[in-house]
Amino acid sequence: MLKTVLHKSTASFEKQYDYDASYMHQIIDKSKGGGWRLGLLPILSLYRGPKAAKDVWAGAALASTLDADCGSCAQLIVDQAIEIGVDPKELEQCAKGHAETPSDCGLGYLFAQSAIAGGANTLELRAEIVRRYGEEAAVAASFAAACGRIYPVLKRATGDVAACAILRFGPETQIAAQ
Repeated sequence: MLKTVLHKSTASFEKQYDYDASYMHQIIDKSKGGGWRLGLLPILSLYRGPKAAKDVWAGAALASTLDADCGSCAQLIVDQAIEIGVDPKELEQCAKGHAETPSDCGLGYLFAQSAIAGGANTLELRAEIVRRYGEEAAVAASFAAACGRIYPVLKRATGDVAACAILRFGPETQIAAQ
């Protein structure tokens, strides 16, 4: 019964985002406990904090995902961010390597990059997130920085290795993922 529920939930997710979650189905089939835990990951990875800080979360999630992926997982983050109202042009600028702290998306992106790399300015960037939106936003950006890599790593580890893709930020805007 649990496997059926997990497969249905995953199929719904695939349909909503036009995303191939074959690796998720594989995990569910091979390990009921693993599938159940996989189903719980969005509780952590999609924690966005205050609504006003959605751009900070999106930037952090994109940076973390791009650090581990250049394909469908990165596109999924772009799609989810646009769905909650993040400006596609801000996401595109970050993906092109033009993130800047004046924009909330850029701040989240640079924060995640720094946190992942152990950068000297991580605490300074975190303090700016807290100044703008509070501690809850910093927690959400921290989760995004840590979790964006989970799904791409799981995909590779289960043998579902996809080639890099073109990231789409709207009907007329796309770039090669790096």
